[in-house]
Amino acid sequence: MKKRILKQINSPNDLKKLKLESLTQLCEEIRQDIIEVVSRNGGHLASNLGVVELTVAMHRVFNSPEDRIILDVGHQCYAHKMLTGRREAIHTIRKSGGISGFPKCEESVHDAFGTGHSSTSISAALGMLEAKRLLKKHSHVVALIGDGALSGGLSYEALNNAGQTAKNIIIILNDNKMSISESVGSMAYYLSKIRIKSSYIKTKNTVKRVLSKIPFIGEITKKFLLNIKTSIRRFIYHRTFFEDMGFAYYGPVDGHDLSSLIQVLEASKQISGPVLIHVNTQKGRGYSFAEDSPDAFHVISKFDRKTGQTEPNASPKLTFSSVFGDKILNLSEKNNKICAITAAMKDGTGLTDFSCKFPERFFDVGIAEAHAVTFACGLAREGIIPVFAAYSSFLQRSYDQIIHDAAIQNLRIILAVDRAGIIGEDGKTHQGVFDTSFLNAIPNVTIFAPSFFEELKNMIEKSVCKSSGVVVIRYPKGAEWYRPCDFVDSGGNLPFDIYGDINCKIVIVVYGRLFSLACLAKEKLEKRGIKIFIIKLNRIKPISDSLFKIFQNGHFVFFFEEGMVCGGVGEHLGFLLSQKKRGVNFYLKGICDYFVEQSTVSESLKALDLDENGMVETILEQLELISDEKNKANL
Repeated sequence: MKKRILKQINSPNDLKKLKLESLTQLCEEIRQDIIEVVSRNGGHLASNLGVVELTVAMHRVFNSPEDRIILDVGHQCYAHKMLTGRREAIHTIRKSGGISGFPKCEESVHDAFGTGHSSTSISAALGMLEAKRLLKKHSHVVALIGDGALSGGLSYEALNNAGQTAKNIIIILNDNKMSISESVGSMAYYLSKIRIKSSYIKTKNTVKRVLSKIPFIGEITKKFLLNIKTSIRRFIYHRTFFEDMGFAYYGPVDGHDLSSLIQVLEASKQISGPVLIHVNTQKGRGYSFAEDSPDAFHVISKFDRKTGQTEPNASPKLTFSSVFGDKILNLSEKNNKICAITAAMKDGTGLTDFSCKFPERFFDVGIAEAHAVTFACGLAREGIIPVFAAYSSFLQRSYDQIIHDAAIQNLRIILAVDRAGIIGEDGKTHQGVFDTSFLNAIPNVTIFAPSFFEELKNMIEKSVCKSSGVVVIRYPKGAEWYRPCDFVDSGGNLPFDIYGDINCKIVIVVYGRLFSLACLAKEKLEKRGIKIFIIKLNRIKPISDSLFKIFQNGHFVFFFEEGMVCGGVGEHLGFLLSQKKRGVNFYLKGICDYFVEQSTVSESLKALDLDENGMVETILEQLELISDEKNKANL
């Protein structure tokens, strides 16, 4: 048995001591460890397997942390973490108290920039580069960006800025053949092999310098040669987009050929201006199940590495996402004005079947949430009913468009906000806990929060058939939770539902899936002889005026919210109660001024005192404090 090389790697400097054949073995060890860890912890598999050689080559050629390496989106960072002092901690990835599944600056000096949402790497790299210039540092900045992330508008803004001014910036375009068409023909491959050689680059730069020094005729000759080169490249590659923006373009390069990768990266360091290297990789490389189904293995729960099958019950058959997708499909069969929009999340948002049945009414705009909202507004302006499905954390990227293009014009668009609330293992970059706060402040916006599948269906139908203005329906990841057998609801058709005896003095107010936990808390409190009733808000904006008729002087109202306290629904309800019902005691428990770290959903809710036990303890503590204050007042 070969001695494991990975055990010898404690920092990127250790890579520089290895021979090329040892690097090949190292890549195989990294790949097998990634498969093993993700099979036990869940996580992003296909993307990480696809960049193993590229990550090894980058750390072999560049000197991190002096040379800054920024990974766009960041979920392809597993090999990077293993090579930068965290190989022994890799088994803790995405677990509570473990290392993050994304680059995290607090974790290592080698994590140059925190990334969780896409298309940010080039902007950050350019900022770092300019800072180095001001500080008179001459090291490189490398931005690794995928072809999917390149569909985000921010990346083009950064390319436009960087292509004209930047020096020592190297952008590596990781093309896994999902979004950008590959160059064709043996001549393209031949020229790319020639152009990445150091001798070619040195000769080209020397010729440029010599020609520039020849009066008059030199500049004319240089421009003539440049025009010939551009014409040849247009003929071969059918595009010179990056060169037109000011970049030296190299590639395509085989992203699994270590020798070629190291050669082109070494060569790129000799270029004084901005460089873009086009690398072709295969998602899921080295694991047949992921190679055959890269989308299914993009992010996956625990699975059997021998069969590729997820664990039983790891992925429920019915989820809020799938119920949403089925309902939209059903409604669209009866109404040809309904269109569905996604920002590169067709499968995750449950719109795969819709895209197959109504391709002319399905729009995947790429990773471009801001564009998606304004695009929806254009559809709405012409009488179409657009439904834009996006994860809560990604919807943040379209805030101005929701205000300026949708709400101000009071256009009828529907925002299906998936993954609302605590997400879990992906950590603070993906938690869906901000949407209620930032949407709550916008006029002409109505927000619904179903707790169960049937409510979601009814809310979608109501929104599509009867709504006006911006309608938001926010729902969590996964399946529905506990529902008491004696709970009789309105199916989400009323602004709120009541569960329990309305004459009780203690009231819990919740919305969404926290209703299930509030019901469990109610059962535990009643075993202690404490009677309560629950108000479940179905519509959280605007809050119904009829709600305030329920509250009476002496009521103790406990609001539990799976979202930010500042600007949230509970804070707004508390304000309204202070204006309308001054004799009501109001207590709010939510997420205060901090970001929620990675852990399971249940672990996070427990830590936030938002699970059933946390609710019980909060109520008991507050009642005890009130009792103590009354006793003190009577002394």
